[in-house]
Amino acid sequence: MMTLIIGGSGSGKSAFAEQYIVSAAGEKKKYYIATMKVYDEEGRRKVEKHRMQRADKGFQTIESPVDIEKAAQEIKENHAVALLECMSNLVANEMFSSEIPEKKDVVVQKILEGIRSLKEQVEHLVIVTNHVFEDGVVYDSMTMEYMCALGEINQHLAAMSENVMEVVVGIPVMLKGEG
Repeated sequence: MMTLIIGGSGSGKSAFAEQYIVSAAGEKKKYYIATMKVYDEEGRRKVEKHRMQRADKGFQTIESPVDIEKAAQEIKENHAVALLECMSNLVANEMFSSEIPEKKDVVVQKILEGIRSLKEQVEHLVIVTNHVFEDGVVYDSMTMEYMCALGEINQHLAAMSENVMEVVVGIPVMLKGEG
């Protein structure tokens, strides 16, 4: 099973996703797949906030800022659940980790293949992602390429998911499935 949780910045989607997967997991092994690369103090604070939110919830953390398919190889239990936090970081890392940005189509294909591997490896995969294109601003070409990649991946993930929820001001709104 796969659940996609989408929302804007500061919407409460991460806290909701953690509660959701803990509830769904029961006694199953829980993995937290962390995709954020820390570059500055703001990033460190955000990571620390997320670590504090999931403290005492029984997650085993897999740091996977790129090559998400490798995270699937680290999961050994047959009936585990996993929370991937978050897709927007993963897309940025895959696209901009080298001096020459990777092309959108390559990033989309690589990430979707990795997600398929993860989905096969766990009993329930929950993915957190962000909204794009809601501010109506046209950005520089590389930012637009990133946003198009994330938007395309989000569409594919929604199609692959049994459940899709949007978190708005901390309130989950079911878009697909029965949650």
